[in-house]
Amino acid sequence: MPEPTPIPTEQLQFAMPPRHTGVEEERRHRKERLTAALRLFARYGFEEGVSGHITVRDPEFTDCFWVNPFGVSFALMTVGDLILVNGEGKVVEGRHHVNQAAFTIHAQVHRARPDVVAVAHSHSTYGRALAALGEPLDPITQDVCAFYEDHALYDAYTGVVVDEEEGRRIAAVLGPHKAVILRNHGLLTVADSVDAAAWWFLAMERCCQVQLAAKAAGKPVLISHQDAVRTREQLGNDLVAWINYQPLYQQIARSEPEMFG
Repeated sequence: MPEPTPIPTEQLQFAMPPRHTGVEEERRHRKERLTAALRLFARYGFEEGVSGHITVRDPEFTDCFWVNPFGVSFALMTVGDLILVNGEGKVVEGRHHVNQAAFTIHAQVHRARPDVVAVAHSHSTYGRALAALGEPLDPITQDVCAFYEDHALYDAYTGVVVDEEEGRRIAAVLGPHKAVILRNHGLLTVADSVDAAAWWFLAMERCCQVQLAAKAAGKPVLISHQDAVRTREQLGNDLVAWINYQPLYQQIARSEPEMFG
């Protein structure tokens, strides 16, 4: 039997972000990914009553964003349930109300960051726990280095965010980063796709869990600045986040295909 011949690399399958042929195709893609991310958030227990939201910018009307409707369960979300909200917080497509807290924070982040396609925020358990301490993530594991010097702490709390100025302050603190910890509130992540924003949220929540556990057990050993920066350069971009998210998307898309109906 002859020795096996290696298959050329270009013949091996490797998923990359799709390229769209038109705005309608891209809109449908973004809405499907948004729906899937919301269902995944439900699986991970990130749904807390009517709190939490993920938004994605419309590819044609870039001052409008698709968002989960107020009062509809993440776990039951379908593409048809999503609503389109304009920059003034008015529903322009759909049959449900918008969560005003979603509009107040997300609209200001989208406005301040035209590079951002998607924003994710939810009241996750470990994110809230770290937020209650009012501290950032420390470089104590390889995974958390993706957020090293690339997340911010909004060190204030004034109640449920329904004020436009408060939304602007949060967006200003976020700055160019991929995430912000909202003190006494929770986590918010941004990216150039729904997939990447959702992955950053999932990853950040797990990093919060690890930091809380490590500090409860003892004194964590910090990764050096140089090594943390190098690791962030390897793991911290939105393409890597998109790639990491694909197995999760495959799971939810295959097990719950009715969400696309």
